[in-house]
Amino acid sequence: MTIFVTGGAGFIGANFVIDWLAAGHEPVVNLDKLTYAGNLENLVSLKGNKKHVFVQGDICDQGLVEKLLAEHQPRAVINFAAESHVDRSIHAPEDFIQTNIVGTFRLLEAVRAQFAKMNDAQKSAFRFLHVSTDEVYGSLSLTDPAFAETKRYEPNSPYSASKAASDHLVRAYHHTYGLPVVTTNCSNNYGPYQFPEKLIPLIIHNALVGKPLPIYGDGQQIRDWLYVGDHCSAIRAVLERGRLGEVYNIGGDNERANLDTVKALCAILDIARPRSDCKAYADQMTFVNDRPGHDRRYAIDARKIIAEVGWRPAETPESGFHKTVKWYLDNDAWVKNVTSGTYRNWVAQQYQ
Repeated sequence: MTIFVTGGAGFIGANFVIDWLAAGHEPVVNLDKLTYAGNLENLVSLKGNKKHVFVQGDICDQGLVEKLLAEHQPRAVINFAAESHVDRSIHAPEDFIQTNIVGTFRLLEAVRAQFAKMNDAQKSAFRFLHVSTDEVYGSLSLTDPAFAETKRYEPNSPYSASKAASDHLVRAYHHTYGLPVVTTNCSNNYGPYQFPEKLIPLIIHNALVGKPLPIYGDGQQIRDWLYVGDHCSAIRAVLERGRLGEVYNIGGDNERANLDTVKALCAILDIARPRSDCKAYADQMTFVNDRPGHDRRYAIDARKIIAEVGWRPAETPESGFHKTVKWYLDNDAWVKNVTSGTYRNWVAQQYQ
């Protein structure tokens, strides 16, 4: 038996593949386009592992996906492949339409064709798990209840709109064609191997190299932070025990303002890697113009996944943040390799 993972060289996908194989599960066929955020260095620990088959390719290439599915006949497909950064979607929305909507459609078509060839036992065991985001639900006020799976979709950025469209396609393929699908909508992930355009690795990187720590607007945008290892364990649990056609929201039970998150990271760094001038890293904080259409608050109601699947996050906010800072401090070579000239130009453009 084999599973087929798309986007498995990216941040969440790579963590999932590494954790999956470390737990002794079946082999993984890993398809990734290797855009700027897909990085083979994320998978260096799997070098020589015969249970890991990496293929560079695009989910938009339906012929390639059909060939791989026919060759390996996986018992599950887990779709991590996506353009995922809101800021980039504002500047270049077409890339998000192509990967997140067209790519998901072509992946579903390839899977549907393979599913039709399966015998009854194979069909009964097969799963298509689509990894999505809480951003499809829109924004919350301070007093609104957290996102439940029944919350109306109200995406506010090209990124979240493209993910919402992909969610609808997955649902439609279940109801129209009988494809055995499950969708997960997660809150903001953080942890090892995250490309430093996202808030937490950006703050850690900029703090250590003496650059400003950019904070959008007043810094009071609230996010529910989910440690990536907890996200991976939730996906494994949903793959095993989730009900077909259902959606499961995955949260970290860690709701806090961006400004408080930055201050917490600075406090950890003050102890773990003090500045040479003995000043606080928080002195590097600087407020920049807010993102257009910036959602004010996200929060996850995770009661459904707790009740039906039996999953809860293992990391507390404190333990997850400490693990993440330690990983970036211990993997300075990885950080230096991903912070290329192209990335620096992007950050300068975005936060000027």
